[in-house]
Amino acid sequence: MADTDHCCSTQLIDGDGEFNVVGLDNFMRTTKFSKCGLSYAVVAIMGPQSSGKSTLLNHLFQTNFREMDAYRGRSQTTKGIWIAHCVGIEPFTIAMDLEGTDGRERGEAANKPLLKTVFQVMMRLFSPRKTTLLFVIRDKTKTPLEYLEPILREDIQKIWNVVSKPAAHKDTPLSEFFNVEVTALSSYEEKEELFKEQVAQLRQRFFNSISPGGLAGDRRGVVPASGFSFSAQQIWRVIKENKDLDLPAHKVMVATVRCEEIANEKFCRLSSDEDWLALEEAVQSGSVSGFGRRLSSILETYFSEYDSEATYFDEDVRNAKRKHLESKALDLVHPAYLNLLGHLRFKALENFKSRLEQMLKEGEGFAASARACTESCMHEFDQGCADAAIKQANWDASKVREKLRRDIDAHILSVRDAKLSELVARYEEKLRQLLCEPVESLFDAAGRDTWASIRKLLRRETETAALEFSTAISSFELDQPTIESMLQGLRDYARNLVVKKAREEAGKVLILMKDRFSTVFSHDNELMPRVWTGKEDIKTITKDARTACVLQQSAKLLTIVLFAVSEAVSCYGCHPVPPENTLITPVQCKSLWRQFKSETEYTVTQAISAQEAYKRSNNWLPPPWAIVAMVVLGFNEFMLLLRNPLYLMFLFVAFLLSKAMWVQMDVPGQFQHGTLAGLISISSRFIPTVMNLLKRLAEEAQGHRTPESPRQQQSSVAFQSFRNQSQLNPTSSIAQSSVSSNVSVSDSSVEYSSPNLMQRRSTKVQEAELSQ
Repeated sequence: MADTDHCCSTQLIDGDGEFNVVGLDNFMRTTKFSKCGLSYAVVAIMGPQSSGKSTLLNHLFQTNFREMDAYRGRSQTTKGIWIAHCVGIEPFTIAMDLEGTDGRERGEAANKPLLKTVFQVMMRLFSPRKTTLLFVIRDKTKTPLEYLEPILREDIQKIWNVVSKPAAHKDTPLSEFFNVEVTALSSYEEKEELFKEQVAQLRQRFFNSISPGGLAGDRRGVVPASGFSFSAQQIWRVIKENKDLDLPAHKVMVATVRCEEIANEKFCRLSSDEDWLALEEAVQSGSVSGFGRRLSSILETYFSEYDSEATYFDEDVRNAKRKHLESKALDLVHPAYLNLLGHLRFKALENFKSRLEQMLKEGEGFAASARACTESCMHEFDQGCADAAIKQANWDASKVREKLRRDIDAHILSVRDAKLSELVARYEEKLRQLLCEPVESLFDAAGRDTWASIRKLLRRETETAALEFSTAISSFELDQPTIESMLQGLRDYARNLVVKKAREEAGKVLILMKDRFSTVFSHDNELMPRVWTGKEDIKTITKDARTACVLQQSAKLLTIVLFAVSEAVSCYGCHPVPPENTLITPVQCKSLWRQFKSETEYTVTQAISAQEAYKRSNNWLPPPWAIVAMVVLGFNEFMLLLRNPLYLMFLFVAFLLSKAMWVQMDVPGQFQHGTLAGLISISSRFIPTVMNLLKRLAEEAQGHRTPESPRQQQSSVAFQSFRNQSQLNPTSSIAQSSVSSNVSVSDSSVEYSSPNLMQRRSTKVQEAELSQ
């Protein structure tokens, strides 16, 4: 007999009816039974107590069940149910040694209800699967088996008829549920060798027992080996609770529990799989090449393991649990897939931006560049999505793709707007340089053809810029309305530049008229400063100056008005011009003229005052009639002087003294500011001047002269310089006053301060004489 250590005999249910779960799990793990799938068979032996069941099993399957000791008497050796691996039998076969049903220890009648109970339970438990019932007759006698077998079969059929009559399988033949076979063995005690020989022959029938036609050839409803423990526990629980057994429900229950356990185990292993965790971590930081292939391989590994372990369970339950496992696994890995799509989208968008910028720098057309970059980057994104796809799921990347396309379109629009704005600004600046200074020069010239020149300039430069601008934006492939709108905007900008200049010129009309009036009024025909000597016709000069201003500014105003009218006609036809498009209204023109006349009146008044002052400065002698009267009335006195030379000498000395005092006191200069002012100044300086002359005469008589102090020299020089300047251009200050009243006041203050200066000088001279 072969080594029985490998049979792993284990008590499945003890004598008290407790199921040995730990022992069964250890048996399945030790014998590797759980890996057998559906390739296994179970042989259970039932019979009276002390009938040699354990001995038969040990010889038949090379197990080591405890056997009865003949020398200790016939008593029960097996309590409960024991199982063992049938060594050397293929496929994997489990032998179950059951406690004798008529054991004396349980107080049951010997073997009477055994067969009936078996039929009843088998009909409920295993229907409609066919089970083999092998009856072994021990201690074979000389009576042939051919005579014993029909009698046994007849008794079996009678029991079946009784059992099946009230059941749902009424009138169903015994052969539909059971395959009954009968064999006989010689006595083990009397003919041991023959017994062993017959057992060896019987053993051969258990090889390939699950093949069609074998002892266990009907495999319908077989529980997979991995679910055997749970199935056995549930069967025993139901038996203990004495409930009706429902094989299909039991089968589904076993499949549900086991498939769920397998699925949960595979999912847990997937969650902690090192390859998956490394792949998930790599996706966090960027795109991963071969993501779909690697993830598909990881998932396929665990799905295949599930299929392998759950292949023998109920198909519907197995498939449902597999779908649930797939759903959980895909939910686990889907965030990584979405994260990868995000990286692909970001990478594609950045590539698009850099490529578009590079192509634009190389001078490529905008629309063509944007189109080429878009197609290239979208193709790269699609390739990345294909690489990220897994065969276990048909994930949709269309939303991410649409988001990428929206981002690309938004960037294209942003860059296009920026480039167009840059082009518009460039051409606007070009128009500003080409129009502003020439238009300003034309306005300054202000001729009859000014407006025609401006319109010609505006039309020429605008159309040239518009043509160049159209060429520049052609690469953007804009629609025609957009192009027309941008060109019109460029034309409006150019026209607004001219309008702005016109408004500026309109706002400077009064200032320009005043400047022009001042220039014409204060200068002669040779553009030399005008000196108001009293011979000028101020009224005529004023009229001519105002006429010149009106002629020049009228031409400019006419140009501005014509421009406004032309613009109004082009924009509004013959309708009234809106106030905001009117540069200068008639009311404003009248107001400007009144203001102009008012502000130029002061200049005219200053000129008139200068003439009067000049006349007064040159008319200090008596009138001619007075001089004639003096000659006529003083003829006698004149003759008296001629007759007496001493008088002449006296008059000559008096003339010299008068001349000296005349020069010293600057009598003509004092009367330039009026008769009254001149008299007051002369009276205040008369005595100091006389004393100064006497002092000088005394010094000359003595042969030496007291030098003047630096202050007196400076005062004398300043006074003499001022007097000489006044004699050369006595009306220069008045001419200057026509330009600015402040200058006139300043000059007057200087001129009126000169008498005081001379007075202070005379006082100092007198003090010097007294000190001597």
